[in-house]
Amino acid sequence: MKTALITGASSGFGEACTKALIKEGFKVIAIARRKEKLELLKQEFKEKLHIIALDIRDKKEVFSQIQNLPKEFQEIDILINNAGLALGQDEFDSLSLEDIETMVDTNVKGFLYIARAVIPILRKQKNAYIFNLGSVAATNAYFGGNVYCGTKAFVGQFSKALRNDLRGTNIKVTNIAPGLCKTEFSEVRFKGDKEKAEKVYENTKFISAEDIAKVILSIINLPEHININEIELMPITQTWNGFYIEKN
Repeated sequence: MKTALITGASSGFGEACTKALIKEGFKVIAIARRKEKLELLKQEFKEKLHIIALDIRDKKEVFSQIQNLPKEFQEIDILINNAGLALGQDEFDSLSLEDIETMVDTNVKGFLYIARAVIPILRKQKNAYIFNLGSVAATNAYFGGNVYCGTKAFVGQFSKALRNDLRGTNIKVTNIAPGLCKTEFSEVRFKGDKEKAEKVYENTKFISAEDIAKVILSIINLPEHININEIELMPITQTWNGFYIEKN
């Protein structure tokens, strides 16, 4: 039975991937900050799931937890490096330093800590995968996206560079770059303002977390010699931003 490690597993893409992979026959190590949410998943999936309540910004704890996994979860085959967030939509020079640090420390540094801790384990496997959750924001900057767009551009470029580093191994790397998805993303961005978050999704179509899980499973089930470098996906109602022109 193969094992996947998934960050941000208490909601959204991470939760959907956790459920989908377990139902597909995988064991899962679920990492997230919210212990109570993880415990609900544990009640549902029992011995197929190992939960770790952890903030991936905590470098020491990331390495400690991954180096001390229970024996039955030590052979990791798949990493879904998903945890990340956006905070606010202020122009950059109005954005709080705390929000800047939280986004960079989570989306870049925490993301790297997880990858650095898990890749040595993946190298030992016959057939391994890394799925990095990026965003269309990496290549299509939007108003108010500033730091978030920059962090996701990092994820996309790092994914390509990592493919170079892992040449000749059995580890495949895929950058998943979704467009508009309905998860807790907007609620987190607007700091708990559910009404404002819901307006993002009004009168339009959007991708669900379950859609992303299906995409990842479809890639996992491809022949072993195929590496999908990147998948960019949007709902049919979304397209790229037009170039903005300021007029007097």
